[in-house]
Amino acid sequence: MRTVIESTLISADGVLNDPGSWAMPYFNEEFTAEAAALLQDADAMLMGRGTYEDLAPRWPGQSGPFADAINGIRKYVFSSTLEDADWSNAVVVRGDAVKETARLKEEGGGDLVLFGHGRLSRSLFEHGLVDVLRLAVHPVVVGEPLGSFTEHRRTPLRLVESHARQNGVVVQTYRTGE
Repeated sequence: MRTVIESTLISADGVLNDPGSWAMPYFNEEFTAEAAALLQDADAMLMGRGTYEDLAPRWPGQSGPFADAINGIRKYVFSSTLEDADWSNAVVVRGDAVKETARLKEEGGGDLVLFGHGRLSRSLFEHGLVDVLRLAVHPVVVGEPLGSFTEHRRTPLRLVESHARQNGVVVQTYRTGE
């Protein structure tokens, strides 16, 4: 069975949304190397329409380990409104995202990676389909409540790894469940 890994940027005060407005100063070689390694160990990415529309225009035509990994990986885009996905190896998945993700997990193979914590992630979390939560806690107080994990039911987490980057970002990796 595949493992679903959510990798999310979060501020010190718990803000998840719009990381482009507060996390950019922390994007460096260490960040891209870790993100590329995560994708290289995975078979596919899962994303909603918003994440697709944010990432798809940025990466085609770029090169380097992360760009190569994100452009090359299979991408499942869950959307009822997106007409088509023209980013390399992307396919639009219509219908019930929970059922489709459960089916993809059952297929077996490598990991399934989600970047960010939007509607798709919340739905998968609610149905117990996220196996690993990887939080990159950034040393910045955003000061605006732009989204959080508070919409979720209580979910026990077990810390399996933690490390600090040279720029002060602390990456904490948890397994969900008991």
